[in-house]
Amino acid sequence: MDAAPSQLLAGFPVIIVMPVQWGDQDAFGHVNNTVYLRWFESARIAYGERMGLSAMMATHKIGPILAAIRCSYLRQLNYPDTVRIGARITRIGRSSMVMEHKVESDATGVIVAEGDSTIVVFNYATNRPTPVTDELRSAVNQLEGKTI
Repeated sequence: MDAAPSQLLAGFPVIIVMPVQWGDQDAFGHVNNTVYLRWFESARIAYGERMGLSAMMATHKIGPILAAIRCSYLRQLNYPDTVRIGARITRIGRSSMVMEHKVESDATGVIVAEGDSTIVVFNYATNRPTPVTDELRSAVNQLEGKTI
């Protein structure tokens, strides 16, 4: 679900809202580290949907593949809470893009985690990386509201 931006997520063109589930917590009583990566994934998927990635995939058999992911855990997060996850592209290379993520807690009003994903543009017909197309670059720039 898309959400309105908060001050902490200003500049993120895609923000989704996710409830913290009781089962997201681990034996130490806080949200397990792997849950944040799933939230990053959900925000990446929402970003791709907003820029029309499904149509590009269907037409050209070109789409994203995750090459790397990093997460810094800044504060503990507990149930019950709701989080806002922001996603934005910060760099476009020859055949990859870097997406920044931030997670904001509604209960505390602070950023509880931040990270980034390296996404390779992948040709699923040839099983090889491929250069970022002009169509993809244009879609990112349009969604971001600026040239990356």
